[in-house]
Amino acid sequence: MLVQLPSEPSRHRVAVWRELRKAGAVPVSPGTWALPSGPAFQPALDRAGELCRRGGGTFAVIDASPRDEASTALIRDAFVAARVDEWAEFEADCGKFEAEIAREIAKAKFTFGELEEEEQSMDRLRRWLRDLKKRDVLELAEAGAAEVRLRNCEAVLDGYAEQVYQVMRGSTPAIDTPTVPSTSSDALE
Repeated sequence: MLVQLPSEPSRHRVAVWRELRKAGAVPVSPGTWALPSGPAFQPALDRAGELCRRGGGTFAVIDASPRDEASTALIRDAFVAARVDEWAEFEADCGKFEAEIAREIAKAKFTFGELEEEEQSMDRLRRWLRDLKKRDVLELAEAGAAEVRLRNCEAVLDGYAEQVYQVMRGSTPAIDTPTVPSTSSDALE
């Protein structure tokens, strides 16, 4: 893709850049991006093109193939570097998620509100993994490691949820155990 936009306002360049990155495109040189061809990428290309035109720029999609091994390596290396960075960032966020739950456990913050927040964070991690897998057309080994890391996060969340339920059950016995009405003889004792 060849992308040209006016330098100001920058919001248009940023919007196009975000859309292309979200699709998995990698910058090859200023204004030149590479993305594998295929129908799965077309909606993102259409959105990026529209954003570019709205910003007063031009957007051209050109199908091209590398002519030699060095050219192939250049494009492949750009894709590998971009995906490896994304997988590393994903794993770092998994670490933050695990640390957050460890802090909540250390503070004994076992509330349904906190559990709901952590479940929302887990949902975000799951969506992110799905998105990363869609753009990892090279199916790098880092993807498998990220899936393992996500499963570990799920196990940590499950353990925290169990602790929340135990604490909440312990603090609300009326929900867990039926009450027995007192009899007149109990009242006399």
